[in-house]
Amino acid sequence: MKVLVVGTGYVGLVTGVCLASFGHDVVCVDQDWQKIARLNMGECPIYEDGLEPLLREQLLANRLSFDTAISDSTDCDIALIAVGTPPRNDGSADLASVFEVVSELGHKLKQGAFIGTKSTVPVGTAHSIETFLESMGRQDIRVVSIPEFLREGSALSDTLQPSRLIFGVPDEESLRVLEELHRPLEVPVVACNRATAEMIKYASNAFLATKISFINEIANICERVGADVQQVSQGMGLDPRIGSSFLRAGLGYGGSCFPKDTRALVNIAGDVAYDFKLLKAVVEVNQRQRTEPIRRLRQWFGDLSHIRVTLLGVAFKPGTNDIRESPALEIGERLRSQGAQVQFYDPVVTRFQLQSQEFVRVLDDPYMALEHADAAIIVTEWPEIVDLDWARVGAVMRRRLVFDGRNVLDPAALEEAGFLIENFGFHPALLLASARDSAVQA
Repeated sequence: MKVLVVGTGYVGLVTGVCLASFGHDVVCVDQDWQKIARLNMGECPIYEDGLEPLLREQLLANRLSFDTAISDSTDCDIALIAVGTPPRNDGSADLASVFEVVSELGHKLKQGAFIGTKSTVPVGTAHSIETFLESMGRQDIRVVSIPEFLREGSALSDTLQPSRLIFGVPDEESLRVLEELHRPLEVPVVACNRATAEMIKYASNAFLATKISFINEIANICERVGADVQQVSQGMGLDPRIGSSFLRAGLGYGGSCFPKDTRALVNIAGDVAYDFKLLKAVVEVNQRQRTEPIRRLRQWFGDLSHIRVTLLGVAFKPGTNDIRESPALEIGERLRSQGAQVQFYDPVVTRFQLQSQEFVRVLDDPYMALEHADAAIIVTEWPEIVDLDWARVGAVMRRRLVFDGRNVLDPAALEEAGFLIENFGFHPALLLASARDSAVQA
C-alpha cells in the first residue's frame, strides 16, 4: 500500500518506519525542515532504542522517504494523521493541527482514499472529520480511527509486537483496508465503531494513570502505619485480576500522554454533563506526589536557600530523551525559586528550557553533578543512576542525604554507606519499631 504519515513525532515516526518495514511505500511529512533533512540522512531526532537502524534500513530499501509538504499529486491509499493535540488551558485537546491537515488532505487525496487518526483525539473526532470532508464535497474519503498504544522507550517493540490492534471503522471495506495495512501482525483485533475506538485509547491511559495514583496513595498510608509499599505492591500484583504493572510507588506519571489524556477525558466527561470525580482525584494525587521531595528537604534543612541539590534524571522515564511533564522540571523550578542551587544529571538529555525561557545545562557525569551536593533526588530510574557507586557518591557529596523518588535503591545498602535515605511508602525506622512491638507482644 502507499501510505502517507503526517507528523514525525514519536507516534508518526515510529509508525512510518514500522509500516515501511512491513513492505508498504511510506512518505512521512513534517513542517520542520531541519528535522526532515536529518531524517533523510538517516539521523533519528528522538532517542528510541533500535529506531535509527531500522529507519536507515528502510531508506536504503527505498520504502521510506521524508518531505516537508504533502504533494499536490499524492496517490496514497491511506493518510495517517499523527500531529500533536496539545491541551488547552481548560484541559481539552486542541485539534487545530488535526483539522489543518484534514483540510489539506481534502484538497489533495485521490478518489476513494482513507484518512486514519493516530493522534489521540476526543471521542467523536472521526465523525467531525467526516462531516468536515463532506462540507468540502469529499464524501468519497472514508475516515477510520487507529489509536496507538506505544510506550516511549519501547515504542518500536510496542509497534512491531503490539498487545492488540483497535480498528474504529464505518464499514467492512474500511476494516479490510486496515487489516491489509497491518497484515504482518498476528495479534487480537478489536473492530468497533470509531467513537468506541477513540474511547478505548482514553480509557486505557486513564486506567493506567489510576493504578499509579492509587499505589502512591497506598504508599503514603504505608509510611504512616509502618508497612512496606514494595511488598504491598508485590502481594497485590500476584493477583491476576490486578497485575503487577504500574504498581510501583514514586513521583507519579509524566510524559506526553498520561497528563494530557487524563485531563482531556475529564473535559470530555464535563462536555456531556458528567462529573468524573475518580479521574479528577487521580490528576490531583499525581500533581501532589511530585512535590513530595521538596517537603522532605524542608524536613531535613528547614530553609532551602543556599543548599545544593542534585536531581538525578531529567527524562520523564528511562529509555527516552522526552522531558514533557517530567517531575524534574517542576521540582527544579520550585527549588530554584526557594534559593537552592540545583544541578541536573541525565545520560541522554543534554539541556532543557525552563518556563522563564532560560536554558539549563544537564551534566553527563553523575559524580560531577553530585559534587558538594547537600542532597540528591532520584527522579528517573536510569540504570546509570541505580547502579552508581554509592561509596564514591558519598565521597563527593557534602552531606549524604538521598530521596529515592522511584523506590529503586536498596535502603540498607545506602545506610551502610553512611547515607540517610527516604523514599515513598517505606521508612526503615517505622518498620523496625513495628518489629520490636511485635516481638514485645509475642
